[in-house]
This record gives sequence, structure tokens and C-alpha cells, in this order.
Amino acid sequence: MHKHAAYITEIIGTFFLVFTVGTSVLTGTPLAPLAIGAVLMVMVYAGGHVSGGHYNPSVTTGVLVRRKLALPDAIAYWVAQAVAAVVGAVVTRWVVNPRNVASLQLSGRELFTALLVEVLFTFALVYVMLNVATSKTNPNNSFYGLAIGFTVAAGAIAVGRISGAAFNPAVTVGVWLMGLLTWYTAALYIGFQLLAGAVAGAVFLALNPDELPARPVPEEELTTAPVADRQAGP
Repeated sequence: MHKHAAYITEIIGTFFLVFTVGTSVLTGTPLAPLAIGAVLMVMVYAGGHVSGGHYNPSVTTGVLVRRKLALPDAIAYWVAQAVAAVVGAVVTRWVVNPRNVASLQLSGRELFTALLVEVLFTFALVYVMLNVATSKTNPNNSFYGLAIGFTVAAGAIAVGRISGAAFNPAVTVGVWLMGLLTWYTAALYIGFQLLAGAVAGAVFLALNPDELPARPVPEEELTTAPVADRQAGP
């Protein structure tokens, strides 16, 4: 039941993240970065004790590489996040339903720079999450959701006009289905975002070698919840 609760939590959190991204962008609100960072923050606080509050396949990849998540659970997380992205995109288009949606057209140097900033801020997001929400040096802290949400808000403000500031394969799928990205750009984004998540997990272990288990960890000992929550209780 605990695993089912974790997967449902991932669906809920990812849905609201994709929905907020879509409605903020399609309605043209100037406060979109704040709205996106805020909804991620509150959803991380709401579901962090249940699922770890990933809501992002890149984060799940980083946690998998960091060895705080078993592969079967990671696959289930990816599926849950993808389902939530599709539902979020459909609901967003039904609610907003703009007459004309212009896809972000990128090629040449613009595409290269967009991929670069997506990699950098996806790495930053996963790196921050691993350090504030899974490290044993930050147990029982109350700031992890704030740090994660503000990383996304900072990235959206800094590079939103360059790449659209997805930093998340689930968000990328959602905005593609909304018509905001071409399929080719979305596919490249997803590949590079997942790579950035894996690199962040490897860098975390390289910088924190004491976090690497001294022996192979049985699947039943791997957890989906942040270290802070695991140490505090169930």
C-alpha cells in the first residue's frame, strides 16, 4: 500500500506542476516563474514524506543513480509521471484552449543554447534536491521544499526566454502535447534532461562518498522518501 500511495502521490504532484506550467504559459501571466516554483514547493512539502516528492523523471533518475530508489520503483515513478503529464496537458488545453498556440521553433545555435541551459538547470535542480532532501547531513530539515521550488523559479526567470525552462521530462511531454514544443525539440530536451539527472546523481556520490552504501543494498531497504523523513519516522 505504501508503494501505491507513493505512485499516486507522484501522479498528483506532477499533474499540478504540469497544469500550472501550462496555464501560466498559455495565459501569459508575467508571474509564471513564481507560480511554477511555488506549486512545486508546496507539492514537495505535501508529498515528500510519501514518495520523496520527485514529480520529475530526471529527479527520479538522480535518486536512482544515488541509490535511494530501486529500479522497479523508478520505472513505476516514470510511468506515473508520464501519465500525469498527459492528463495535465489535456486538462490545461480544455481549461485555457487558446485559439493559436505557437510552438517554440529552435534550430542551430538557438537549439544548442536551449539544450545547454536545460542541462544546466536540470542538473542544478536534481543536485539541490539530492543534497537537501536525501543527504544524511541534512536530517529533519524544513527547508528542502523551499530550496527545490526556488531552484525552478530561479531557472525559469533566468533562462525561460531561451529554452522555455522545462527542466523536467514530464513538463516537456506536457508542453509538447499543448503545442508549445515541436516533437523533435521535445525529444532532445527529454534525452538531455535525463542525462543531467543521472550526472547529478553521480556527482552527488562523488562529492559525498560516505553516502554510498558500503554493501549492496537490498531492494526492501531502498526508500522513496527523503532521508529527513525516513529518520524522523515511517
